[in-house]
Amino acid sequence: MTTRDRLSAEAARQFADRGYHGTSIGDLAKALGIQKSSVYSHIDSKEDLLIELTSAGAAHFHQALDAVPEDADPADRLRLALHAHLHVVHTQLDVATIWLKEWHFLTGQPRKDFVRSRRRYEQRVRGLFEDAVQSGRFPDDLDLDHALLVFFSVGNWAYTWMSKKTDVDAEADAFWALMQDGLVRT
Repeated sequence: MTTRDRLSAEAARQFADRGYHGTSIGDLAKALGIQKSSVYSHIDSKEDLLIELTSAGAAHFHQALDAVPEDADPADRLRLALHAHLHVVHTQLDVATIWLKEWHFLTGQPRKDFVRSRRRYEQRVRGLFEDAVQSGRFPDDLDLDHALLVFFSVGNWAYTWMSKKTDVDAEADAFWALMQDGLVRT
């Protein structure tokens, strides 16, 4: 692993654990066993690392959603999307934490790009709910705004309770059962 790769991994760990503003270049240098000035041979600013990590988070979430089969039943696509979202949080816990929590510290165009990507991801999930309504799997009067809020509340807060030992599939199935019982009329 190159020093640059180690720097990215350490920044992910520290930003997720201590926050972007709670982590200094000196902290990163110390963890890598290099001089503070040496960090700047790999980056121009600490924000470069935040941009890299939030972009990586966005890519992971979009790729996971891309893997949900388009020909699956619309309600099953939503279930699989929840599984995919939680798997990203589980396998990329530090990066997902930064994507969900530390992105607010981005500035300028990188912030605009991040918000655009995040909105596109949310719209893609909203489209899954719309497909499930149109297919008759969910009621016509489903409150899409609140359904989306529930989905992302479950998915986005997972970084606060998830650990490497979490059985992601079991958790996703349990959350989906709770969500679906509230979505489908009996």
